[in-house]
Amino acid sequence: MRRRYIVGGLLLSLAVPLAAEAQQAAKVPHIGFLPAGASDAHRRQLEALREGLRGLGYIPDKTILITAVWPETPSELSASAASLVSRYPEVIVAPASPAVSALQRVTRTIPIVFATAADPVLSGFVATLARPGGNITGLSQLNIELSGKRVELLHEASASRRAVVLSFGDLDPAADPLTAAILSETERRGRALGIELRLLKVQRVEDLAAAIGSLARKDGGLIILPTPLAFAHAGTLADLALKRRLPAVSYNREFAARGGLMAYGVDFDDQLRRAAGYVDRILKGARPSDLPVQQPSKFALVINLKTARALGLTIPPSLLGRADEVIQ
Repeated sequence: MRRRYIVGGLLLSLAVPLAAEAQQAAKVPHIGFLPAGASDAHRRQLEALREGLRGLGYIPDKTILITAVWPETPSELSASAASLVSRYPEVIVAPASPAVSALQRVTRTIPIVFATAADPVLSGFVATLARPGGNITGLSQLNIELSGKRVELLHEASASRRAVVLSFGDLDPAADPLTAAILSETERRGRALGIELRLLKVQRVEDLAAAIGSLARKDGGLIILPTPLAFAHAGTLADLALKRRLPAVSYNREFAARGGLMAYGVDFDDQLRRAAGYVDRILKGARPSDLPVQQPSKFALVINLKTARALGLTIPPSLLGRADEVIQ
């Protein structure tokens, strides 16, 4: 009997750590990631999220698993959202509004964290910023408010009384309230500054070169509205604007880094790193409905002086002094 007891106790003592290890392994959290495209800029969003998670003590692919689905075109978003939901992640990070909309159509239970939604209330993602009320929360982008500022910056840099406003994508201002609000604020600020604005709508990537190719320096400048295609094709937009010798402003740093004159908007990397904080809180039991939507905390004005020189522009010292980054 004594021997049986010792052997039984030994087996039990070995089994307890093994069971604990198995239980710990089973608790590795699994999150999903659904961007609005598959460009290099979209892939950098995932890296910024990983940085945020590492800052909170997670080790991606070891202590937290991330499943990313990459839609090549906007038309693939619905299928990508359904595919990701079918894998039952505990939380899904969807940086931009189109991905959130696609997910909203296929799940009302899995927590969703957005990082760059322009107006989550107007888009129907949350009831209010303070009390989201559903399975979605995150960080906003303030695109409506910032759209007028971009008009001011382009006018200050080029002193032109004309500009073309580019709406790149299948977003229809007449049908989409968010797009209409961004365009309305852009036009309002243009009128206040005495700038003649003309809207140029390009729906397909294939039509972009011809559309911008029809513009000339007499058109004044180019203001690029924040859309998923403008984010994914920032480099192409910068190249085309420079070829047509157009001073241009967009909303993401990539545009200026690739040769556009200026970019002004929220710091996307910072937004994704902060979104990791909400992922952490939800994994620890917080409900998205109780987590208020956060406002941006970092904005970046990026000016490409090399492009300015190529365009024959002298950027006023007062504007250069406000820049967060100057590309030589």
